[in-house]
Amino acid sequence: MENTFRWALVTAIAPVAWGTNYFVTHEYLPAGYPLYGAVFRALPAGLLLLCIARRLPHGAWWWRSMLLGLCNMGAFFALIYVASQLLPVSVASTIMSASPLAMTGFAWALLAERPAVPVLVGAAAGIAGVYLMLGAGASAMNLRGVAASFAALTMSSCGYVLVKKWGGTDSALATTSWQLVAGGLVLIPFAVLVEGAPPSLDGPALGAFAYVSLVATALAFSAWFAGLRHLTTATVGLIGLLNPLTGALLGLTLSGERLTFAQALGMLLVLGGITLARPQRKTTVAGRGESGGGSRRGGCGSPRSDQELLTE
Repeated sequence: MENTFRWALVTAIAPVAWGTNYFVTHEYLPAGYPLYGAVFRALPAGLLLLCIARRLPHGAWWWRSMLLGLCNMGAFFALIYVASQLLPVSVASTIMSASPLAMTGFAWALLAERPAVPVLVGAAAGIAGVYLMLGAGASAMNLRGVAASFAALTMSSCGYVLVKKWGGTDSALATTSWQLVAGGLVLIPFAVLVEGAPPSLDGPALGAFAYVSLVATALAFSAWFAGLRHLTTATVGLIGLLNPLTGALLGLTLSGERLTFAQALGMLLVLGGITLARPQRKTTVAGRGESGGGSRRGGCGSPRSDQELLTE
């Protein structure tokens, strides 16, 4: 149980880092360049992790890296960039807060992880909490932005589950690096064709891209995919609700606004939803621990798997 809690804390690094990404992208990154923005975010992070992992794809991982890199990284980053430009943060965050339900659905279909009632209740509470916290009901809707958000939500939720399904025999750092490099490379010709020359970047923009690539991408996705190996998909999905919570708290801190009753209630609902998905202690059978076998951990259910770091 202690190791499970540790992996929950590791996983939480990702949504907290992504929550800070809203502010950095809005304030410092150039508008109108979603494809180049995705390339600048994915490729440096992927090359850095590849240098650390020092392992190239093998066998089926060549085409898997291309598919997952497109779903989880390249196209996802570009769609989020577009949604951030066309929608208020409140609307975009509320849509993305449905990710736990989407991930739970894909996990049921692809991994036979049947959702428990507390998880479904927690996901519903989390969505309601994000809605209250960000006041999405008062925001205008842009249909293209909504479509981009839903496409990003669907692609990434399916991609995350496929990473859990396929990623059992290779380290989290290696598989993350392959996806990032593939996602960045795939987008380069589209960026040149659609957006022309790359944008000129000043000092603040370069610093912002360094933060987005190294912290909100390399570190965040390594933690996220490591969590997917050791926790259920539903639990990881609900931990992801820390993303809009972090964004809202950061916005309140920087704007100097007071926390309203609705926002406070929303934050409590989000935290309550995450708590409902906490892993439960299970009865030990024949010396086996929490999982009763290795299948639910993507092939990482051996005694040493709970002692592995992100590099495994």
